[in-house]
Amino acid sequence: MKVLFMISHPAHFHMFRYTIDNLQAHGHQVVNVIRPKDVLEQLCIDAQLPFYKVKDRPKKWGMVGLGVSLIEKIVEVYKITRKEKPDLLVGSDGVLAYVGKMCNIPSFEFFEDDYSIIKLYAKMFFPFYSNVVCPYVCDAGKWNKKKIGYAGYQKLTYLHPDYFTPDKQVVEQYFPVDESPYFIIRFAKLSAHHDVGVNGFSQEVAQQVINKLKQHGRVFITSEAPLPQEFEQYRLRINPLDIHHLLAFASLYIGDSQSMAVEACMLGTPCLRFNDFVGQKKISVLEELEHVYHLTNGIHSSDADTLYQRIDEILALPDARAVYQARRQQMLQDKIDVTKFWTWFLENYPASAVQHTETDEFWKQFRVGRA
Repeated sequence: MKVLFMISHPAHFHMFRYTIDNLQAHGHQVVNVIRPKDVLEQLCIDAQLPFYKVKDRPKKWGMVGLGVSLIEKIVEVYKITRKEKPDLLVGSDGVLAYVGKMCNIPSFEFFEDDYSIIKLYAKMFFPFYSNVVCPYVCDAGKWNKKKIGYAGYQKLTYLHPDYFTPDKQVVEQYFPVDESPYFIIRFAKLSAHHDVGVNGFSQEVAQQVINKLKQHGRVFITSEAPLPQEFEQYRLRINPLDIHHLLAFASLYIGDSQSMAVEACMLGTPCLRFNDFVGQKKISVLEELEHVYHLTNGIHSSDADTLYQRIDEILALPDARAVYQARRQQMLQDKIDVTKFWTWFLENYPASAVQHTETDEFWKQFRVGRA
């Protein structure tokens, strides 16, 4: 079997990485297609992951520009698909839905957002996918009939203990871990289709957070967006492959990024997220992580005072790390090895789409050990 993976974001590199490894170890062929974004290309190079690269198309000219870019990207991926002749198309990029229909190849969207967050994207692409694969808790809207749900989260594909062990020695390459606490702040670009009208940190709030945290330890910033000059001194300069080791040993993560907030939860790092997705634009995965497992707190961007209060509460919590690690263990007990499930699903498709059930007996095979 040959599987084409479309990787359009650094997060997708991480979440497909071990499924790709498993498929190759089982004798299958894999073709990788990437759209350069942030550190994605460097991640693939560092991991020695061969890839085709489609043209990077900056967002401009409004919806017309987006439409032209989409057509150009479809043509590029179509040509690669015709050349490679894969059996399955896998990714989180809508072009695969159209290319799959054009080439009569099963295609799958792997996602972790609710329909209410990605309405335009879902309306454009979900009708053409063979299946959409997501955590049980996610709502795929009227395409729930195509949904392959599972008891887990996407980011467990690479942060499950079977795949990732935090290593202090990796962090020690950059600074002494036990010298003093350190904190990671993440600024997202908030420019994706589902981020329209969503706000996160203002420069003023960010400065207040930095001032508060640096009284207790070191402050590091990782950012998709350009940083104001006064924040450059805090920029985290590391190999992108090492970020999860640093996140794992941080005393607190604060950010307006949804992805890194979930990653912090997977690692049991105290986590605060600050953006407009909190409140009316609820995201089911983060709602579950907050209200069932108490691994994060969401604060709306209009409520900076609550953000400052939550920071003080976590900093004052005796042995906060142990508290959050215990909560993480409870979450892990309830969830599966998602990579193992994804590998099984792809290897056994189309039978797997029919065999997939919601019984505890079915999920036992994905709860222990690596694929």
